[in-house]
Amino acid sequence: MSKTLIRGAKVLGGEVQDVLIDGATIAQIGTGLSDEGAQVIEAGGQILLPGLVDLHTHLREPGREDSETVLTGTRAAASGGYTAVFAMANTFPVADTAGVVEQVYRLGKESGYCDVQPIGAVTVGLEGKKLAELGAMHESAAGVTVFSDDGKCVDDAVIMRRALEYVKAFGGVVAQHAQEPRLTEGAQMNEGIVSAELGLGGWPAVAEESIIARDVLLAEHVGSRVHICHLSTAGSVEIVRWAKSRGIDVTAEVTPHHLLLTDELVRSYNPVYKVNPPLRTERDVMALRDALADGTIDIVATDHAPHPHEDKDCEWAAAAMGMVGLETALSVVQQTMVETGLLDWAGVADRMSYAPARIGRAAGHGRPVSAGEPANLTLVDPAYRGVVDPAGFASRSRNTPYEGRELPGRVTHTFLRGRATVVDGKLA
Repeated sequence: MSKTLIRGAKVLGGEVQDVLIDGATIAQIGTGLSDEGAQVIEAGGQILLPGLVDLHTHLREPGREDSETVLTGTRAAASGGYTAVFAMANTFPVADTAGVVEQVYRLGKESGYCDVQPIGAVTVGLEGKKLAELGAMHESAAGVTVFSDDGKCVDDAVIMRRALEYVKAFGGVVAQHAQEPRLTEGAQMNEGIVSAELGLGGWPAVAEESIIARDVLLAEHVGSRVHICHLSTAGSVEIVRWAKSRGIDVTAEVTPHHLLLTDELVRSYNPVYKVNPPLRTERDVMALRDALADGTIDIVATDHAPHPHEDKDCEWAAAAMGMVGLETALSVVQQTMVETGLLDWAGVADRMSYAPARIGRAAGHGRPVSAGEPANLTLVDPAYRGVVDPAGFASRSRNTPYEGRELPGRVTHTFLRGRATVVDGKLA
């Protein structure tokens, strides 16, 4: 079994220490460590974090391999410091049966760049009419614990209640894409001053907030867990904060792009900024940052949504919604949360590793950086500054809103159970 000695890293941004990896496990942490047979990495004060975990990734396979595959998506994930991702169910065919989730799970095993945990659909075909095979997907080799119709809202209250009741039996969670469909018909961007000036159909905040309010009450009623995908408005923050104060078992995520970008960017009519939920206002962005800092929002999730060039290089109304995010997420969090003083690196480890692993029950991930734990680790150079060039992405798609923008930080090494998947910023 190979050994690696990481020398002089700041573990979770704290004291400078050495970390010895022996095989798949962290063997020792201390100062002045040495091991004759170990490969040495001179960290030079870089930040050592637990491997990141993304609870919201679109890998597109099966069905849209022109956008992404499990292999290219997991390579992108490793490049961004991730050791585990949860793959959303809106594939073709939809991941609503044991057979499809097992296919995705096995493709993840074959890729070797990070662990892939499939998310099962809540309803058959994402149509919102009939519950999918939730129990069968949970009992399958994939061991599904998270269920979502992401891309579509489970808008029928009876179906949502039944799903919450069903997953309660095995400790699962329903991850809701909160979007009241009748309130967002024809929506192209956030409803507000900018949409009015541009004449684009508005996506009102209340379309998100009304579903969240309903679902936290349903979760309380049945005593089950609900997770809110890509929360995007100040009002949504207040509803989740209220629900948590009542002891309701709700968790929530925010995307990196909702922590940084606003609807003012839509004035460019560049479809790279078209996303669902849409970019909101500066007030919403600040509320999301504060909520992530105080724990009202539990995690950062990328909502990595790759699209081929032709689906974005077109007029705004015809463009697909979504942005790639796995390779830039940590840099955006560093800029918006760490460099603003809202979170320290230990807080980043919580929001991007510990908490998402706990919500999704990802065994072996989100573990403390200590002796005896799995060596799922990410080494980050926070002093690095670089301009985002999507030509260098590992993802098959290039639809990033950060092209040409300078962002801080760079993942220099990623380890999956002690095996380097990224070395010196390049895929191993």
